[in-house]
Amino acid sequence: MDAAAHPARLVRFGVFEIDLDAAELRKQGRKLKLQEQPFQILLLLLEHRGGLVSRDELKHRLWPHDTFVDFDHSLNTAVMRLREVLGDSPESPRFIETVPKRGYRFIAPIDPIAAPILEGNAQVHVEPLTPANAIGAGTAAATIPRGSTRVFRDEGPEKRLTGIQIISKRTGIIVVFAALILGISAYSIHEVKASRAKSQRITSLVVLPLENVSGDKDQDYFADGMTDELIADLAKIRSLRIISRTTAMAYKDNRKPLSEIARELNVDGVVEGTVLRAGNRVRITAELVQVSTDRQIWAESYESPVGDILTLQGQVASAIVNQISVQLTPDDQQRLASSPRPVNPEAYEDYLKGRYYWNKRSNQGISKAIEYFESATKKDPNYALGYAGLADCYSVVGSTIVGTMPPAEAGLKAKAAAQKALEMDSSLGEAETSLASVRFNYDWDWPAAASGFQRAVELNPSYATAYQRYSLYLIAMGRAQESVEQINLARQLDPLSLSINFSLGWRLYMARHYEQAIQQLRNTLEMDPNFALAHLVLGETLEQQGNYPQAIEQLQKATAISPNSPLMLAGLGHAYGVAKRTAEARVLLNQLMEQSKKQYVAPFYVALVYAGLGENENAIDWLGKAYEDRSNGLVFIKVDPQLDTLRSNPRFKVIQSKMHLSE
Repeated sequence: MDAAAHPARLVRFGVFEIDLDAAELRKQGRKLKLQEQPFQILLLLLEHRGGLVSRDELKHRLWPHDTFVDFDHSLNTAVMRLREVLGDSPESPRFIETVPKRGYRFIAPIDPIAAPILEGNAQVHVEPLTPANAIGAGTAAATIPRGSTRVFRDEGPEKRLTGIQIISKRTGIIVVFAALILGISAYSIHEVKASRAKSQRITSLVVLPLENVSGDKDQDYFADGMTDELIADLAKIRSLRIISRTTAMAYKDNRKPLSEIARELNVDGVVEGTVLRAGNRVRITAELVQVSTDRQIWAESYESPVGDILTLQGQVASAIVNQISVQLTPDDQQRLASSPRPVNPEAYEDYLKGRYYWNKRSNQGISKAIEYFESATKKDPNYALGYAGLADCYSVVGSTIVGTMPPAEAGLKAKAAAQKALEMDSSLGEAETSLASVRFNYDWDWPAAASGFQRAVELNPSYATAYQRYSLYLIAMGRAQESVEQINLARQLDPLSLSINFSLGWRLYMARHYEQAIQQLRNTLEMDPNFALAHLVLGETLEQQGNYPQAIEQLQKATAISPNSPLMLAGLGHAYGVAKRTAEARVLLNQLMEQSKKQYVAPFYVALVYAGLGENENAIDWLGKAYEDRSNGLVFIKVDPQLDTLRSNPRFKVIQSKMHLSE
């Protein structure tokens, strides 16, 4: 049946419109995101337009008696959310007026849409009421108010008057609105009953980026930091699956319905909220929505000085856990019950800025992050998270991917910071991951690295990076199937992470599953066509298949995106050498040599170009230098396809044996 036969039931006020049939609030035709409880409050206020709706009535209508909700806080939060969407304020209300200690009143004019309203198989019509047609309404013509209307149901040849017959326009209400209000009331009651009837255990959550409502865009880093820490606190609960930060942040400023986000991420519940910072005080307002019913099952506001922010974050996490049916281990219970020590506000500020720059994952971003993390630990020498941040940074800057600091220096700094963090808080899975990464990348202590990664996963089973780094260790050991299993666990927690999606492609390349690697790397490039690492490994994979023209094309893209990167230059130089484009390979080799006079360049990169040129003895000479330098690239000596031409050389076997990575 076409849409004209079933016109929508609409109510307009200001620039807003409610579609009762679609259960949507729109602004100038654009659908707005509004959760169930705020939407129900709006419907109830419209139902009693101009009249008081008491807090008790709102509580009775909207929250089931068997739900453990702090009604006052939940109601305040829901009304606050409604006002935010409408652009309203309690101080100067345009739509919703607060009646102190009693309730709320909808005060704006309402414009119902005078379209026919369906009742069963009949249509209800509105037409001007005149003395000629008033007789059927049982009303004397002399008593008809000017400008009145009548309503009737058209059921065929005969017109029978039903319901309210005469209403004056002077009251500001017409019959259509009366019918719409009946629809509003029925919809509200039906939806509340439906939400009470449905209940489902929540075992997986996404914390959407908390919204900065301070009005200062420069405070976005603070709201993002609050989101990170709430994710980290919840991720420590072993029976909960928490979507990682990178994927959650992809939904910042996203207007998708919660049901669609939950379906994309395969989660049962969604946490969203706001952060307001004013001076030295912070207020967090959060709500937990059960996606299957689109039902707000918890909402709360918390406020504290910045110095007590860790306690405040713990309170939010504990409140969320208390609302869902999860099995807590004794360690979980202890973590939730423990009170973190206060943190120096300035140190916390620097820590959040450090995390903000760390999450950019660029060389410049990591350098800025190190500055802020070091500042945080100087201002508060007992701040475990500050040291954990430093450990993250230093464990990366000496690695093959970044390579801006000599491994010996980076390894020592990363280990010291990670150990310091764990001394202060032995439950930090992030610090345990960083320490295990040092054992793997720089110490080459394989047993200690393995146990460290396993311990990190135990401490924080929702920390995707722990699985990602453990996967890196496993591929280096030649345990390809286990490595792919671990990186896929990381992807389940962080499905939109470029780094993790790239990592899967890289693991497949190292495992010599070239077709699968190409497909995964192309998928990653669809997420970000300018991701240099994906172009690099895609080029290296095509090279292993003998497709030199396409390989070089991809490697040239990588060097164009990251010019002067030793990693990219080495990859392209190796491909030029294998493709017998010797002169071009030597140009890049000389460029690496010149760069090494001005900055740190890992000897491993030079060895790769010599290997591509087929100058095996020179290549092994530089691998020997890489061994002395503890170049991170050597940890993959057992599996790296680019080193295959060297494997039969006795000197190569000696290096591999000294690293305890023999076949």
